[in-house]
Amino acid sequence: MALNEPDFAINEILKNIKDRRSIRSFAKEEIPDEEIGILLQAANAAPSAHNLQSWRFIVLKGGKKQKLAELVAEGANRFSKPAQALLRMSARSIASAPVVIAVANSGELIEHGTELFKVEKVMAFDFFRTMEIQSSAAAVQNLLLAATSLGLATVWLGIMFLMKDEVLEFLGVPGGEFMAVVPVGHPSREAGSGPPKKPFDLKVTYLD
Repeated sequence: MALNEPDFAINEILKNIKDRRSIRSFAKEEIPDEEIGILLQAANAAPSAHNLQSWRFIVLKGGKKQKLAELVAEGANRFSKPAQALLRMSARSIASAPVVIAVANSGELIEHGTELFKVEKVMAFDFFRTMEIQSSAAAVQNLLLAATSLGLATVWLGIMFLMKDEVLEFLGVPGGEFMAVVPVGHPSREAGSGPPKKPFDLKVTYLD
């Protein structure tokens, strides 16, 4: 089944999906608290398993944000050279962004589901942990798209998982599970078209 190139301009949601980019360098311009609130509310509006919304959002600005950047830059030394390079790039992104939003899972869904479904505990843990991750990933995507709609830039720093325990301790949620660290700001320069996507027909299978 061949599909024509879609017209993403037919509505604002599709346009924001198409326009979203991962931006790692930010201008010094501050973000109003009202806009930060919009991003958080958009993230919190995501679907969540059993509607438990078992995510936590931690907003870092000023000195606390700079200390996180320093923690990541110093911690990079323990890893291989490729990981060091990505972690140091992440530290620079954190330092240059006016605000950073971190996301952690609380584990409430795991606890709730394991009690609700009387199944073997190891299976229940894997099942509900996966659903908690899926829920928070939806929240992060909402945040990214909401930022795009406001003319803001973001990047989801996946490499930070290598330092998840230290980051969670720093954020004050040592009992949670690391999900995301997202610097937010105005881009330091105009974003390009982004990397090309792989051929669409290699990614989709139709079963009739």
